[in-house]
Amino acid sequence: MQFALALPRFFLSPSSSFFASSASSSISLFRRPFSAKCATSPAAMAYEHELSIATKAVSLACRLCQKVQKGLLAAETQEKSDKSPVTVADYGSQALISWALNEELPQGTFSLVAEEDSEELKQDQGASMLDRITQLVNETLALEKRIDAPFLSKEQVLLAIDRGRSEGGSVGRHWVLDPIDGTRGFVRGDQYAVALGLLDQGEVVVGVLGCPNLPTNLIGPEALVSPTESSIGCLFAARKGAGTTVKSIDGSIQPQKISVRNLEDPSLANFCESYESAHSMQNVTAEIAKILGVVSPPLRIDSQAKYGAMARGDAAIYLRFPHPGYREKIWDHAAGCIIIKEAGGLVLDAAGNPLDFSKGRYLDIASGIISTNPQLMPALLAAVQAALQKEHHHG
Repeated sequence: MQFALALPRFFLSPSSSFFASSASSSISLFRRPFSAKCATSPAAMAYEHELSIATKAVSLACRLCQKVQKGLLAAETQEKSDKSPVTVADYGSQALISWALNEELPQGTFSLVAEEDSEELKQDQGASMLDRITQLVNETLALEKRIDAPFLSKEQVLLAIDRGRSEGGSVGRHWVLDPIDGTRGFVRGDQYAVALGLLDQGEVVVGVLGCPNLPTNLIGPEALVSPTESSIGCLFAARKGAGTTVKSIDGSIQPQKISVRNLEDPSLANFCESYESAHSMQNVTAEIAKILGVVSPPLRIDSQAKYGAMARGDAAIYLRFPHPGYREKIWDHAAGCIIIKEAGGLVLDAAGNPLDFSKGRYLDIASGIISTNPQLMPALLAAVQAALQKEHHHG
């Protein structure tokens, strides 16, 4: 048995207003923080501007992604050399965010580590896809209703995509982007996330997760409202020292502070993991749950939407154990990591080390990635080591 969050296409709302500021009377079941964070210290004010422009950029990209997912055609999806799917929305999202950040930041300071590049779009077979991407980008920008709304040429779209070729590292500031995390979920009409983070001297200091298909109410076995009765679309945001907030993408629910679940008994926990078994060794996660005495079924969701769901209390534990030979990329975890940390949780590798985003485009980690609250982490680490030893013995 498992709890898998998969929403039908009719939950998508292409007419959502992403910058509405009016409050709503909608009842929210977001988990409130168990400890308040002071927002008046100088540290809490750091990166405020960066978080603001990141939030606007991700909101813009979410608008494009919603439109594409609602009417996704087979011709708008292709496979990369590693056999993973890529859609016009992946490229369009990256182009929009790259363009928006470059416009807002001081000239010559913008560095972006991102998943996509334009090489395949420059080939003859990519011409029609490039035309469609350029059209979507300009239609999305036009919806901003700015008098000076820009019109980007195909060459400008390609340039924006290819700004994501930075190698990152431990020196300076680098934005980290997964334009659509969970592309397979996106193609299925299920969960995905637009994930944007900012590294400063190798440390993640800002993170924004746009999750257009994630219900605004809690999900999972203990949810009080079913996904079909909840409004759809969450935007998670965090900056160093200021906590984590979530609001609805359509603006109907204003930002609210959230925190991870405050549990001490692992048997009362539930855990989230990848929707597809190809992305994580679910036999290992099942063994960990067994050792901890967890009886709740796993919450299986595509993408970094898992990080957002856990940050507000949908699950108490996050488990990811890729199959041997897979190298984790920094854009798959940067935004989600700070969303969890600022919500009071910990994100470590399977050996108990913090994730190191300062080494370039890849994370060099031991076996897997885990997350929970500080109280449960010692028990979780012990269970992880026991499960991995058993897997190694049987392997």
